[in-house]
Amino acid sequence: MAAVLASVLLLTGCAQSVDPIERLGKKAAERVHRSGPSPDQAYRRWGLTAPLAAPPRHPVRLLSARTGSASVPPVVDRVDTTDKVVFLTYDDGAAQDPRFVDMVRDLHLPVSLFLTESAVATAAGHYARLHATGAVAENRTLDHPTLRGLPYTGQRAEICAEQDRLTSRFGTRPRLLRPPHRAYDRTTLRAAADCGVSTLVLWRAAMTSRGLTYTRGEQRLRPGDVVLVGPDTPTAHTLRDRTLRLLHRVQKRGLTVGRLEDYL
Repeated sequence: MAAVLASVLLLTGCAQSVDPIERLGKKAAERVHRSGPSPDQAYRRWGLTAPLAAPPRHPVRLLSARTGSASVPPVVDRVDTTDKVVFLTYDDGAAQDPRFVDMVRDLHLPVSLFLTESAVATAAGHYARLHATGAVAENRTLDHPTLRGLPYTGQRAEICAEQDRLTSRFGTRPRLLRPPHRAYDRTTLRAAADCGVSTLVLWRAAMTSRGLTYTRGEQRLRPGDVVLVGPDTPTAHTLRDRTLRLLHRVQKRGLTVGRLEDYL
């Protein structure tokens, strides 16, 4: 009897030791409704005139130019590929629109989420539901500082700590890093490599409430472009609105959405 009682107490203690935020996230993920509308119904439900084309089953990866030596990660804002795909990336603002989860699930959108710990901690259930749809959680540092100019120890702590936090929450170690404010230096690359990051990811175009803007003067989407669907200050255009406007542009260019992690 004493042995049984000890076992019960041990199990109870273990259950209580689980982080309540993490437990909330797991429960939310379990509640994601996976069936949703059929593919033919989904695109109409979200205002598209045609279904999104399926991305290539065997992505074409071409050799990308590397930043610096082979010992540090490359920095990319587009992928050098002949596949007719662009890549949808979101930062912490994805938490501002709860129905965004439904859109990602219904349209089977492959999206990459670049997250800080503060964002995940305050919206654990939301990000767990997004992760359950197939969204991939990538690194945006622990506390969102400007990395450029910080000493190696500070940059490494910011990057590695968030690697560990995201791995614990979502079960997969991030491979990609988006430096806050697009600011990085050679020390960032060295620290990122030491934390297991394979690529620093910026963006070639950004969809905001003002429309699609480009970082290098281009006026159209091209295959391989990394696109940031950015959060704005409070606006009538929700994250779903901005994503839908982008998807119309993608289809008009004869492109579709690919999974960034399949190419990097």
